[in-house]
Amino acid sequence: MNAQFHMNPETYLDEIRANLPRYDELQEAAIDAIPFPPGRVLELGIGTGETTRRLLERYPDAEVTGLDSQPEMVFRARELGIEVRLARMEDPLPDGPWDLVISVLSVHHLDADQKRDLFRRVREQSRALVLGDQVTAAVHALPPEPGVDFLETAGDLAQWCGGEIRHSPVATSIRSRRPPARGERCRSSCTRSAIGSRT
Repeated sequence: MNAQFHMNPETYLDEIRANLPRYDELQEAAIDAIPFPPGRVLELGIGTGETTRRLLERYPDAEVTGLDSQPEMVFRARELGIEVRLARMEDPLPDGPWDLVISVLSVHHLDADQKRDLFRRVREQSRALVLGDQVTAAVHALPPEPGVDFLETAGDLAQWCGGEIRHSPVATSIRSRRPPARGERCRSSCTRSAIGSRT
């Protein structure tokens, strides 16, 4: 697979499913990791909107804002009737607070320093983070592409998020808690979660 497949919203889902056979399981695991019914949600790297579509099926009252750096994906995701902005994850995030920040198969395109910076910015504005992504493994169903994919260990991601690692047959989960700030109400547990694909 080459990086160009990411740019065509018409073929993206077919190509990612062909190259990552457990893609739908990863999506479901990410939605299952959401720790409480979110109100305001920010999706990083929204792509075709597949994660948001699943999130809205489970939590129809959520208000989602999506970010993506590719205009073709922004136009496709807007078909869901949500706000989608053309922006990179490295750019300043839209103003929070967010109940949830979620990202599936996007953060691995950032290098280690960019990931640490992103997680710091997310912690400042959100109650929970769910990350469904590739991590380093002995064998990869979707081999990393040099210069495009920058995989980290689940342990590093957990440390940078301030979390703990939990394993399932599909994913490695990383959770951390952030107590509500003064004057901030939390609907349920304030949990920060991350999932990395175990391929």
